[in-house]
Amino acid sequence: MNLRNVAIIAHVDHGKTTLVDRLLQQSGTFRENQRVTERAMDSNDLERERGITILAKATSVVWNDIRINIVDTPGHADFGGEVERILNMVDGAIVLVDAAEGPLPQTKFVVGKALKMGLKPIVAINKVDRPDARANEVVNEVFDLFAALDATDEQLDFPILYGSAKEGWMNFSEDGPKDEGMKPLFDLVVRHVPAPKIEEGPFRLLGTIMESNPYLGRIITGRIFSGTVKPNQMAKVLDRDGKVIEEGRISKVLAFRGLERTPLDEAEAGDIVSIAGLPEATVANTICAPDVTEPLAAQPIDPPTLAMTFRVNDSPLAGTEGSKVTSRMIRDRLLREAEGNVALRVFESDDKDAMEVAGRGELQLGILIETMRREGFELSVSRPKVLLRRNDAGQLEEPIEEVVIDVDEEHSGVVVQKMSERKADMIEMKPSGGGRTRLVFYAPTRGLIGYQGELLTDTRGTAIMNRLFHDYAPFKGEIAGRRNGVLISNDQGDAVAYAMWKLEDRGPMMIEPGWKVYRGMIVGEHTRDNDLEINVLKGKQLTNIRTTSKDEAVRLTPPIRMTLEKALSYIQDDELVEVTPKSIRLRKKLLDPNDRKREERRKEAETV
Repeated sequence: MNLRNVAIIAHVDHGKTTLVDRLLQQSGTFRENQRVTERAMDSNDLERERGITILAKATSVVWNDIRINIVDTPGHADFGGEVERILNMVDGAIVLVDAAEGPLPQTKFVVGKALKMGLKPIVAINKVDRPDARANEVVNEVFDLFAALDATDEQLDFPILYGSAKEGWMNFSEDGPKDEGMKPLFDLVVRHVPAPKIEEGPFRLLGTIMESNPYLGRIITGRIFSGTVKPNQMAKVLDRDGKVIEEGRISKVLAFRGLERTPLDEAEAGDIVSIAGLPEATVANTICAPDVTEPLAAQPIDPPTLAMTFRVNDSPLAGTEGSKVTSRMIRDRLLREAEGNVALRVFESDDKDAMEVAGRGELQLGILIETMRREGFELSVSRPKVLLRRNDAGQLEEPIEEVVIDVDEEHSGVVVQKMSERKADMIEMKPSGGGRTRLVFYAPTRGLIGYQGELLTDTRGTAIMNRLFHDYAPFKGEIAGRRNGVLISNDQGDAVAYAMWKLEDRGPMMIEPGWKVYRGMIVGEHTRDNDLEINVLKGKQLTNIRTTSKDEAVRLTPPIRMTLEKALSYIQDDELVEVTPKSIRLRKKLLDPNDRKREERRKEAETV
């Protein structure tokens, strides 16, 4: 069977999805006059809005009668769980590297996994048209990275292509020629990536990507390791330990043909296909013929490092904006998410109305919350907390991340100072071209919560931060959190501009006039370090005295705009973010001020 399976792996923003666009266009997958959106593989709304890939997806093209299955993978470390599974499906990898930025943490993370599995990489240096491109230096950095990751001699002898996915060309020289388009890349994939190894025996497929379809039910995508599969064939599903989860009939076998899926009468070993009709099957399960007893080995997934508590929204405004508000609905939705996303863990919390969700990072959990609010859910979410563990000697350990910050030289001092306050150790500091410096730190995950916004403020928006889970290390002690207190509303109603104007010297507001507020809701940031209750509902005394100086128009300072990620990193342990389809509000966990004082006294007594 003339077939090649290849994954495209790279750091975020290095051009994977754009490269897949060009491969689809130049292989003749689209008609001449067909209108195709940019970044066609980014199919869900959040991916399009943020310009990032969240879910791994497969497609296929035909080149000189050889079918090439291509898998587009996410570049963010938070979605690394997707990439780890994908590598089981392919026999080769195109490692895409930005010609200016060079290999960054996520490149290192995925390449390390790919090399360990014995994949032979093709290195493609993308964006050579950038004015600050330094292709030759980047090739040396990639070689050093492969050597540091214990690549074999065969893997170190990797072929190199240069080009620009945006301009639609790749070649063996950075000067071109450009008129051959993507032909050199296609030819190299056919030549360098081995055809899939086909094992003997009956039908076996390892589930790698799961999605649900309103007509076909649950669809599992994976690679067939042995045998053939047809619609209406009997099959059973085994988990990692070989336990039978279900037996049933396969209703449809679908193959990727460009961006479309087409039903097949039969699929052979080595191909990547989607199977429908098995409602219990999930990721990392083996779907196989009834006489198979041994499951296929699935790649172990790195453990989650952050956890959040998702609870029912119990504020006075609960149920006014969302349609899905009960704890049962939230629980079912989270359990459904955990089935398809192996990097997420969902646990029952001690509190009956709450669920504990553990994941790889703030971005991954933030995307889950954003997806839920768009589906009509209302919920309140706690501050992310780091998952600690004890080693064999009983010592407390915490997750440490490798942080790479690219920053203009003039701002490097403030970045080093802020990172040391957050208990980070600097590993490396080197110029990265164009008057910029690359700083590498090992920092506790706890210290990085909420640092992204502060970093951009300190560096006037010029810094780029990339982070990746490194290892567990002994607990580094307390890290100072937010330094300012908050302004809390002492009553329920609609905020009044006059009252907010009078309170401006207390600190910046987070609400606008006319917004609904309630007792215990956070409406602004206090200029001092303590919390303060204020009244934002008090209107102007309407007397019959009128003077021009008295009656000036109220001009308010623009409020602090709270995005979901900003809100999650801003709150403290005694606060929650209330998320509804229309609003993001900050509130105290205990809305009643007397309850809060009682809790404070109890904590003081405990510490004494």
